Amino acid sequence: MQISLVIPLLNEDESLNELYLWIANVMQSNGFLYEVIFVDDGSTDNSWNIIDTLSRENPQVKGIRFQKNYGKSQALHAGFSMAEGDVVITMDADLQDSPEEIPELYRLISEQNMDLVSGWKKKRYDSVISKNLPSKLFNYAARKTSGVKLHDFNCGLKAFKKEVIKTIEVTGEMHRYIPVLAKNAGFTNIAEKPVEHQARKYGTTKFGAERFIRGFLDLITIWFLSRFGKRPMHLFGAWGALMLFVGFCFAVYLGIDKLFVNPTGRLLTERPQFFLALTSMILGTQLFLVGFLGELILRNKKDSKNYIIKERRNFTE
Repeated sequence: MQISLVIPLLNEDESLNELYLWIANVMQSNGFLYEVIFVDDGSTDNSWNIIDTLSRENPQVKGIRFQKNYGKSQALHAGFSMAEGDVVITMDADLQDSPEEIPELYRLISEQNMDLVSGWKKKRYDSVISKNLPSKLFNYAARKTSGVKLHDFNCGLKAFKKEVIKTIEVTGEMHRYIPVLAKNAGFTNIAEKPVEHQARKYGTTKFGAERFIRGFLDLITIWFLSRFGKRPMHLFGAWGALMLFVGFCFAVYLGIDKLFVNPTGRLLTERPQFFLALTSMILGTQLFLVGFLGELILRNKKDSKNYIIKERRNFTE
């Protein structure tokens, strides 16, 4: 069995050579067949030149270079689409993820038949205020919302069966929720492994506090998609029917009152119930239309890449 390592990166030229030597040493000492796929997400430093040199010197090294910075999810999507290994492992390029974890991750997938194994950085070297506390809140919300019982959704060190990464589609900024995407696709053998977290050796983090805001917004999105992504009419149609029913009840009440109870009273347009009935029926109709449009879009959508690959190294056409 072959292992594919998919490593997205942005401006990590100081760490790439050291990272590859560390990976190669682990792989060779364990006798693994492997490929290392570096995905350069629009770096402006010397990262691509280093990847290019490594790929010329080592056939196991493959490189993908984006036209510009598209984001980690798109980088993972590109790497997953070209990975050939039976077991696919992702890790960050900043040396904070240890390649020494690879053999155990591989064993959990290949021998214990897990679909996905996610790393858990129990001891972190990040700032408590800017990263650790927001991360704990984020992971708590993700567990409660998704039903996937992981402590660290955002750990870059994960291992997958090949079938998992070829099935799920990682877009937008959904890389945080790959375990949830896998669960929604029917891959339920998901485990968690405590992994060693290294202090950053070079450079600075590429992610700010705003990632947690985007993360919570993405959490709402994936909750909606997991429940109604394949059947939008079930949500919008239900609310549309409720609003139409409310509007119909008000209309019946006004009609009966005007015809039989108080025919000489105020005009219908002077009564607040008239506007409640009108507004409810308009909203109900609009929600129905949104549901129909969602169903039409879902049935006619075509998968499309939202990134442009500028160069590739060591991939067969």
